[in-house]
Amino acid sequence: MIHKLLALCFLLLLSFSTQAQDVEMADRLRADGKIWVVVAVILVTFAGVVLYLIRLDSKISKLEKEIK
Repeated sequence: MIHKLLALCFLLLLSFSTQAQDVEMADRLRADGKIWVVVAVILVTFAGVVLYLIRLDSKISKLEKEIK
């Protein structure tokens, strides 16, 4: 289940990155060197969501084992 979710998130991020290539604001951020700040914030947010989902999955699995 978690692998499917990670694959879906990766594909969504990939589609967003291809759409942002033609945006004028992205060109400006690239020229100023600030695009890496945007990329870093997105990666940190994505990593936080993934870690949260992994923890949540383990807690749910533990509760399911206790119920059985």
